[in-house]
Amino acid sequence: MLLKPGQENHEYWFMFTGIDKLLHFSIFAALGFFFMAAFPKIRFYYFIQVILIYAFLTEILQEEMGFGRSMETLDVIADTVGCLIGYYIYKLFIKRFF
Repeated sequence: MLLKPGQENHEYWFMFTGIDKLLHFSIFAALGFFFMAAFPKIRFYYFIQVILIYAFLTEILQEEMGFGRSMETLDVIADTVGCLIGYYIYKLFIKRFF
C-alpha cells in the first residue's frame, strides 16, 4: 500500500489534500500496535529503530521505483507519530485489560 502509485481523486467526498499523510499515520499506528503485540518484550529503543528503518526504506523505495510517488519528509513524520501512537495504545491496552 505504501509503494502503490498515489492519486488524490477529489471526486469522492472523503478524498482531501493530505489524505496520504492520514493513511501513513494510520498504517504505522496499526504496525506499531501489532509489532508490540508480536514482540511484547522488545525494548523501546529497538522498536523505534526497526520502525524508523522501515519508514525510511519505504520512502526511499517510493522514490526509486518510479511509480509516481516521491520521498517526503512529512510522510516519515506521519509514520513516526503513527507508530508512537500505536506503541502507546498497546501499552495502555495491556495496562487496562491485563
